[in-house]
Amino acid sequence: MKIGILRETKTPPDNRVPLSPKQCRQLEDRYTGIQVWVQPSTFRCFQDEDYEREKIRLSEDLSACDILLGVKEVNPQYLMQDKTYLFFSHTIKKQMHNKTLLKTILEKHIRLIDYEILTDKNDLRIIGFGRWAGLVGAYNGLGALGMRHHLPALLPPQECQGLKEMMKRASVYKLPPVRIVVTGDGRVAGGVEEMLWASDIRKTDADEYLNDQHPGKSVYVKLSPDQYHRNKLGNPFDLHHFFSFPHAYESNFDRFCNRTDMLIMASFWDPRAPVLFTPDQMNTPGFCIKVIADITCDLNGSVPSTIRTTTFSDPFYDYNPATGLEELPFSHPDHVTVMAIDNLPCGLPVEASVDFGNSLLKSVIPLMIGGDCDGILQRATIAENGKLTEKYTYLEEWVNNNEQ
Repeated sequence: MKIGILRETKTPPDNRVPLSPKQCRQLEDRYTGIQVWVQPSTFRCFQDEDYEREKIRLSEDLSACDILLGVKEVNPQYLMQDKTYLFFSHTIKKQMHNKTLLKTILEKHIRLIDYEILTDKNDLRIIGFGRWAGLVGAYNGLGALGMRHHLPALLPPQECQGLKEMMKRASVYKLPPVRIVVTGDGRVAGGVEEMLWASDIRKTDADEYLNDQHPGKSVYVKLSPDQYHRNKLGNPFDLHHFFSFPHAYESNFDRFCNRTDMLIMASFWDPRAPVLFTPDQMNTPGFCIKVIADITCDLNGSVPSTIRTTTFSDPFYDYNPATGLEELPFSHPDHVTVMAIDNLPCGLPVEASVDFGNSLLKSVIPLMIGGDCDGILQRATIAENGKLTEKYTYLEEWVNNNEQ
């Protein structure tokens, strides 16, 4: 079996890798008959020479490979017929900007396995960059909050010498007392909490937060779905029912809007679910959220201010609630500053890639080589043999509709 490591083709280019040079060497040493081929790249966090030192083959042409590993979406023009690809496709929510990608995958009879939906028998994800997105997203959010208070900018994460330096800089960044809401309870939210703890921002519960029981201190509250949703019929909140029928619920987040300085979005959002708040709510006098760090980065999704993605070179913009339009960052006290970088782990690419690669070697590669007896790979297969798999047939009408 030949496994190919793709050069990332999304713009701006992603500097992460699915497997580091040493992990490629471990893979070949562990399994007889496995060869790893790497497409050369000038912008990876590991150099081509690093792979060569581990005696890993470099080749522009990966057509001889059986399985192709990437990180972000592959540019449709580079997709090869009848191959198996693993990458984050961002298609399961009918993301319009990736419609052509999924259409091309079907046309070329590609088997697409999406990292985002690789789950165990308990429906828990087995691989991802979530923790790193949370760490970097929270760090950037704190920097934006500081700049709203006229503090010097934090050193950009990509210029830090790894996580240790980034957390040290956050720990000495002296914000005034601030109040932060974090949505989510997975790996992303866990990474956010690590960064907030490093910044000496203490956790509180929802009741204490809403009752302002920590005056003069920086605090955050982490909300689970039942704390900002309610059943439209007044029935008790049921998590499994919410996941199956999110349209039966409405947002109950407005009680946090007039008590919060920064919102950190770290939760998965189903397009069928209610939005957290509306543009009209953002334009009311009581709305006091001034920074939204949208780690999940759902365009026009759960918060109306995420109208585009941002980049590490230009991480922030202001959203003007009065007009619903984008303005220059930090240009007016009535604006909401938005951070919506969609590849946050690239801020710490080496550590994030090694962590991801370890999970790949432990939990995914063995299934590809030894058999998928628990159906983990099959459940994460979106398309195969020119058709959508049963679980993802709901995408059929959308992908075949030529409307943009």
